[in-house]
Amino acid sequence: MAQPPSQFSPDVYDLAISGGTVVLPEGPARTNVGVRDGLIAHIGPQDLQARKIIDAAGRLVLPGGVDSHCHMDQQPWAGRSTADDFRSGTLSALCGGNTTVMPFAMQMRGQSLRAIVDDYHHRARSKAHVDYGFHLIVGDATPDVLTRELPELIEQGCTSIKLYLTYEGLKLDDYEVLSVLELARREGVMVMVHAENDACIRWLTDRLLEMRKTELRYHVTAHPEIGEREAAYRAISFAELLDTPILIVHVSSGIVVEEIRRAQARGLPIFAETCPQYLFLSSEDIDTVDMSGAKCVCTPPPRGRANQPDMWRGLLDGTLAVFSSDHSPWNYSDKIAGGTHKPFSDVLNGIPGIETRLPLLFSATQPQQRLTLNQFVDITTTTPAKLYGLYPRKGVIALGSDADFAIWDADRNVTIRNEMLHHAVDHTPYEGMQVTGWPVVTISRGEVLCMDGDVTSKPGRGNFLRCERPFARKPGFAPVFGP
Repeated sequence: MAQPPSQFSPDVYDLAISGGTVVLPEGPARTNVGVRDGLIAHIGPQDLQARKIIDAAGRLVLPGGVDSHCHMDQQPWAGRSTADDFRSGTLSALCGGNTTVMPFAMQMRGQSLRAIVDDYHHRARSKAHVDYGFHLIVGDATPDVLTRELPELIEQGCTSIKLYLTYEGLKLDDYEVLSVLELARREGVMVMVHAENDACIRWLTDRLLEMRKTELRYHVTAHPEIGEREAAYRAISFAELLDTPILIVHVSSGIVVEEIRRAQARGLPIFAETCPQYLFLSSEDIDTVDMSGAKCVCTPPPRGRANQPDMWRGLLDGTLAVFSSDHSPWNYSDKIAGGTHKPFSDVLNGIPGIETRLPLLFSATQPQQRLTLNQFVDITTTTPAKLYGLYPRKGVIALGSDADFAIWDADRNVTIRNEMLHHAVDHTPYEGMQVTGWPVVTISRGEVLCMDGDVTSKPGRGNFLRCERPFARKPGFAPVFGP
């Protein structure tokens, strides 16, 4: 018997994607893509021979999404665990067109950061469907963490650090923040900041509870925009002092966008992200007569609908460079555990969204051409890959990059229902929303994981990603202290 071509022809690829509109760095092009050994080996109009060929005619071929802000399989918070572990969380991610996720290894006060990361590796190794990196949440900036654990973990590929300016057990004081920024500047890594004023939140919460104003709507009152703006300005000021890049996460308010825009106009290395809940949900969705508004409770909270145009302006003009999910999968049943009259301060913060992130933004921008396809890819995929040390391995369709793709049907109309999603959460805050455009094929390192609703991925196939240092030290940089 004659041998199949793959046995003797070097021109046969493992996988070919033909006939689609491929979003390349220089723009969309009708072209073909060949994959060999999990990498992109060919981009061009020639017809390709391959063991497997996917006909993408009439479809868009985008790089697989990079969700750079999500929580899953996290250690218990307020006595409860996230609904999604790495198995269900990454399954939901891939079904939403994502091939890379970056969740958080969360150190709280009194814990070893190294022990948390080791535990997180253990949790992810046998469960993850797609490739993953770890952000390091530093909740206790001890001398050992700063001088030993963090440098070692950075060397091992965890090159982004998240700091909280609020939350008991996680928040750092200003001195500790400066110490971490100093380390980040020296090591060339990214610092992400949850920017809310802790004293403001605690003071308002205490006063509201004293006045027996306990309904869900007061969650928004207790987390005011002005407190977010103050914390963002403080973080920007520290970054300016040390000339260190930072990224302000989950920006919720137009007045914070304006603060960031002013800093960027001064040439400061300030980056920022926003999330679906600040574009598609509002404080009105929290203010319900029953407890259903708890499905939309997160921090910072969604602001009033009048705030949304300013958020969209920040996204469309590039002030907000990253669009991530902040997937924080708490079950509604856990949020309302303890009765329908529990105070707002006892409701778990966080909403799911890893599978709906890309379709929501695609539908809101592509039919009306509010963003070009390349801008959509930059915000959701390429820029986060660059900022967190994964580019060009991830985040782009280019020769030598990982063969990660999401093939989209741009005309598919979908009504979002929780029953169709693949997370382990008992609700979606986007229930009933209609979107146009949906990822119909997801490919990771040349392996088809999902096609037209048929999931073939297996838990444990995802690899840990050693991230590079995204920022090199500037030649001739002079420290702010010393002679």
